[in-house]
Amino acid sequence: MSLLPQVRRTYAPRGRTPLLRHRLNWKRASMAGALGYHAAGPERGPRLCFHLKPGSYDTAALIEVLEQRKVFYDGEQVILVRDGLSAHWNRAMRAWVAEQDWLTLEQLPAYAPELNPVELLWSSLKKREPANLAGDHLADVADATEQGIHRINDNPQLPWSFLTHTGPTPHPPTPPN
Repeated sequence: MSLLPQVRRTYAPRGRTPLLRHRLNWKRASMAGALGYHAAGPERGPRLCFHLKPGSYDTAALIEVLEQRKVFYDGEQVILVRDGLSAHWNRAMRAWVAEQDWLTLEQLPAYAPELNPVELLWSSLKKREPANLAGDHLADVADATEQGIHRINDNPQLPWSFLTHTGPTPHPPTPPN
């Protein structure tokens, strides 16, 4: 996901169009994320992992992120559903994945964002914290994005909603009264 801020609607006195002023002395930030759950123990809740970096992701950077996910999931078997980004499917990525015994990859159809729970996560995130952000530095965007990740993680039903919206997940556990 690109973290270039979105311009959202806002309110202003009639006849005074609001202006969003910024210097944009930073180029671009990108984020890789994974949203998953424990199939054997859905009561453990969904897990959200993310990685933020300046610039764009290439195959080497994505492999590094997946190596971090391996540590995060602590030896558990992982099925990763990925979209059609070319860095997900090139020769170097396929060779690396073939060497991993903990990771199974599945591909989404050519264009099916409604089947990708991470797309719902990005949509929720970008519509709130970084919207209309006029930060001068990449750190401003990173801080706003991190606040959004914390907002999503602090609400136990929100990550489940992203997963259940796409279909192939167990029902979330019933919250205690």
